[in-house]
Amino acid sequence: MRPRTWLAWTAIVLLSVLPLWLAGEAAFGGADELARQAIGTIAPGYQPWFAPVFEPASGEIASLLFALQAALGAGVIGYWLGLSVGRERARAAGGESDGDRRC
Repeated sequence: MRPRTWLAWTAIVLLSVLPLWLAGEAAFGGADELARQAIGTIAPGYQPWFAPVFEPASGEIASLLFALQAALGAGVIGYWLGLSVGRERARAAGGESDGDRRC
């Protein structure tokens, strides 16, 4: 690999790991709870307009569902990106892909 590539990978790893290492034992709370606390401070009598349709049984299940949602989204984006690159390469090679055929 080129030195510039090594530098880029090193920067990516440091930017990913360093914040987690510096945070140490900090407790990470969700943004929903912070918003709920801020609203309670500003307007103590506030009542929500609606209730959640589905409330996970525990925080672990909520994390699992969030991870599944992220994985599904990444899969869709990866599929679309691969399909787009494949079509572009087929066009550049002078061929037609299945999506380019006109009836």
